[in-house]
Amino acid sequence: MSNIIVIKIGGSTLGSNDTTFEDIATLQKRGKSLVIVHGGGRTITEWLKKLGVQAKFMNGERVTDKPNLDVVIAVLAGLVNKEIVTAINSLGGKAIGISGTDGGFIQSEIRNSELGYVGVVTKVNTAPIQTLLEGGFAPVVATVCANASPKPGEPGILNVNADLVAGDIAKAVKAARLIFLTDVDGIHDGQGRVLPKLSESEAEALIKSNVANGGMIPKVKACLIALSGKACTCIIDGRQPHALLNYIDGKISGTVIE
Repeated sequence: MSNIIVIKIGGSTLGSNDTTFEDIATLQKRGKSLVIVHGGGRTITEWLKKLGVQAKFMNGERVTDKPNLDVVIAVLAGLVNKEIVTAINSLGGKAIGISGTDGGFIQSEIRNSELGYVGVVTKVNTAPIQTLLEGGFAPVVATVCANASPKPGEPGILNVNADLVAGDIAKAVKAARLIFLTDVDGIHDGQGRVLPKLSESEAEALIKSNVANGGMIPKVKACLIALSGKACTCIIDGRQPHALLNYIDGKISGTVIE
């Protein structure tokens, strides 16, 4: 196991008063090796609306046709990625943006045609991010990835769920931790209570019973992927001030899956 921490940030961490980027810069100054994986669903949906394109979802994942795909690539690898990189660097951190297509980083393929041009990860080449980490930089990963073997008419780039990519990266680099910063305080049971700790089998049962649903499904699945690489995984409330730093320091909790 390495000492790498993979952090998945979503829309909850992109507000003007958020402290996540400060926490990332602070952890880097402490010598932590960080890989940041980001979504951007809210911003993508806003841009789709501006362009008159309807957003559709299935089991927490975005259905991506060609008009959707063009917007996803532009917003994720462009606007959102560069805003995050700039924010971290402005706070004294060292970040470099990268997408799954860069340097042959992440290969993917379409497995569910109902989702359109949405890929699942088939291979992670860790060399690009290892090089960045060794140079003292935090890779900031936009999850548009290469289509490993496109069929006629398929695009060369696919949209891949950022939660699942975070799990695959954590497994590939044998990360010590995978931390999800979300807009909820953890995984809830059927009565709405936060579950502080889950085993692998308990997490799988929550998906099967539909207690974990919507956008929580890919997060739990990602934790299960990362667990196979021996990472400690957790889902915490990214809306709380200094949630990331406080979690690393043992001051707050969410749901741990191990």
